[in-house]
Amino acid sequence: MADRRRLIEAVWTGRGKGARAARAMLAPAEALYGAVVAIRGKLYDWGIFRATEFSVPVLSVGNLSVGGTGKTPIAAWLAGRLLEKGAAPAIVLRGYGGDETIVHERLNEGIPVIAAADRVRGIRDAIAQGVDVVVLDDAFQHRRARRDADILLVSADAWVGKPRLLPAGPWREPLRAARRATLVIITRKTADRSAVEDVKRALANAASHVPVAIAHLAPGDLRSTATGQTLPLHALRGADLTAIAAIAQPELFFKQLTELGAVVRPFSFPDHHAFTRGDALNLAAAAGDSDFVVCTLKDAVKLESLWPAEAGSLWYVSQRLRMEDGQEHIDRLLDNLLSPAT
Repeated sequence: MADRRRLIEAVWTGRGKGARAARAMLAPAEALYGAVVAIRGKLYDWGIFRATEFSVPVLSVGNLSVGGTGKTPIAAWLAGRLLEKGAAPAIVLRGYGGDETIVHERLNEGIPVIAAADRVRGIRDAIAQGVDVVVLDDAFQHRRARRDADILLVSADAWVGKPRLLPAGPWREPLRAARRATLVIITRKTADRSAVEDVKRALANAASHVPVAIAHLAPGDLRSTATGQTLPLHALRGADLTAIAAIAQPELFFKQLTELGAVVRPFSFPDHHAFTRGDALNLAAAAGDSDFVVCTLKDAVKLESLWPAEAGSLWYVSQRLRMEDGQEHIDRLLDNLLSPAT
């Protein structure tokens, strides 16, 4: 599975002759896929495909590409903001792999989290629990559920300048689909400002009327899965670190840790990898005398029950969100979302 993932990513992002030739061979399939996506979109635009309406406001968070753009931390952050504003939110998501459901429960204790492949049914289940607003995680393309606002995420870290649709690239829809969004948030982990500006220029050409915000996702404090103890990030400076990631773009997580001054020994797995006891034992053995073994929160919720006690603490960091620009757009969107209910 890991080898297959690396092969696909090499085709999508490689600059060599082999990768370019593979993308050229996939161009007819890409064109067919794009045509099907465009027709489906028009059928919703024209009202031939009907979207289900709900009795509470619905906010969708999604992206245009396969892989990580920060949907889970941003959806969780938005649900927390709605709670602060006096609303009673729920988060509805597909729940693929099970890890994201648990992550949401950790990030926002007390907010209902409902996993449902059928998002319409998930929203109805949330309403039955008495919530008054729903946040949909990863639903930009799930147009069968009508939403009152659409937040679209575009990753500056993954930006390549010329998006390619599946199967020749990781994009589910072309960039012009951003015109459906109420707000676009450009996310970055390690990308610099020039990469962010490249995305902003592309969005200005593709969807000039849609406001844009910028969010930085940075590691939070270290936390032990065994004891709950927390340590500041500067504890990693100069440390020998075994890093584990089963997420999209794991190299960004490893780079974040390197930029904190750690000497990183990376171990990556496919996104949503179902860790086994054998995986945990092998990783603990490979860690040897590392100062820390660190993973993401998404991985910690699966590894913590498998981690051998004799191997010492397994630590994790979650992504802390900081809005760098456009906070006023988010505040206005959330206020408008809640205004019919007040």
